[in-house]
Formats: sequence, C-alpha cells, structure tokens
Amino acid sequence: MGGAVARRIAANSDFAVTVYDPSPAAVEKCVEAGATGADSLEAAVTGAEVVLTSLPTVPLVLDTIRQILPKTGEDTVIVDISTIDPQSAHTVLDLCTESRRPFVACPLGKTPAHAEIGQIPLFVGGAPDVVAKIEPLLDWMGEKTYNFGTVEAATAFKLVSNFIGMANVAILAEGLAVALKAGISPDAFAEALADTGARSFQSDLRLPWMLEQDWTSRFGVDLAVKDVGLAVASALSWRIPVPVGSAALAQLISASTRGYGREDVVSMLKLIQPDAEEQR
Repeated sequence: MGGAVARRIAANSDFAVTVYDPSPAAVEKCVEAGATGADSLEAAVTGAEVVLTSLPTVPLVLDTIRQILPKTGEDTVIVDISTIDPQSAHTVLDLCTESRRPFVACPLGKTPAHAEIGQIPLFVGGAPDVVAKIEPLLDWMGEKTYNFGTVEAATAFKLVSNFIGMANVAILAEGLAVALKAGISPDAFAEALADTGARSFQSDLRLPWMLEQDWTSRFGVDLAVKDVGLAVASALSWRIPVPVGSAALAQLISASTRGYGREDVVSMLKLIQPDAEEQR
C-alpha cells in the first residue's frame, strides 16, 4: 500500500517524493513513477516536510518511528498510514510529542490498486492544525478524508473496517460453497447475490476471484490475521465480546497454517472446498 501511495503522489502531483524500502525492487518501481530513491532510512527522511510510514507490523512501526525522529526537523509532520491498534497509535503519538514532532494517524481503505489511482478513503486522526497543514497531500492520496479526531479513533476505525470486511469474506466463501453444492451455477449465484442484501464491497471485489479460483494476493491472509487479530485483541481489552469476528480470525489462522498465508484472503474458500486448488 505504501508503494502505491508513493507512486500515486510522485506521478500525479507537484510534491517531491523520496522513498526507501529494504527491497530495491520496491524502490525501483517508485523511481519509475517519478520518485527519488534513497539508499537508507536516514537519507529518505532528512529534510522532509512530511514523512509517511507504511509498515506491515506494529513492532516495525514503533522501531521505525524511533529511528526517524532524531533525523527529522521539528516542523516535520510524521504520518503513519499503517494498520495498527489504538494503543500503539497512542504510543507513537507519545514518542512524537516527546520529540516535539507533530503526528497524524492516517490508515487507508480499499486496496493498493485503488490507492494507485487515488480512489481510497483516508481515516485521519491528529491535531486539527496539523491535519489542515497536510490537507493538500491528503487530497492527492485519496478521494475522501474522514476525520476521526484522535489517532486512537482513526486506527480503531481501520481495524473495525478490516474486521467486518474479513468476516464478510469468510461468510462469502461459505455461502458460495453451499450454493455450488446445491447445484446453483457460479454465474447465477453472482448475479442473484448482487441483487440482494448480501451484496457488499467484498462480494463485488472478491467473489469474481473466488469463482476464478484466483488466489493472487491483493490483501494476504497473513496481513489479515494481523489486522483482525489486533481488532479482536482491542475489543477484548475493552470487554466487548466479538464471537463472529473471532470465528473469522480462526478461519484466517487456519488458512495461514495450511500454507495460504501469502495468498489473498479468498483462499479461505479452500478450507471449505479442499479440491478447489485441483479444480483450477
């Protein structure tokens, strides 16, 4: 997602974009879009007005923020677009506050393909004056910004969104398996479902991939395990029971342990239809 955002800004705006990633191939893709590649984290953030971090795990977010804070100026706005939990977002805010750096949490919705063309929602939390300062950048990143006020609220919403979305994918896979067993053709199932209350963003986006048995990762199982796990942990810390979401998490974990971790979450279908891989 970070690469898609960087390419979007570099190719379509007047902002000068410098990128760093441990993967040279990831950096090169952004350079091809108009960004400047950096050979170190320090080189990427030195002199930047805004630093965007996009990382796959909470420990990496915290470690990276600690590394970059001493390398930035006091006016540098730190913006994390990763998916993290509210407690960790508060920790990042504390780290930035201690270093006198403004911080904005800005997790993103939809997929990297949507981010590449700026068709994503942004879920923002931070001080109003800081959010206003980076508004021109946000306008280039996505098509709509939802301001949730605090970094905790913004990150919590992203977890809730993924939590609901992945539960939807899990039940979509089960429903498809039942429909096919009943003799309903894949085309008939897709067409009729789209005309019912069961239609959703996930059915519009991922049902065609399920029907084609296309497991190519757009949002991988292991990333979903991380995100939904954070959502469940946050809910339980607030003593909110989430049995349906917990069941979706169990399915994702099962898919990961079966070796589907790097595949798209639609591979949960293979838990229900073990012969799906052979039928492809």
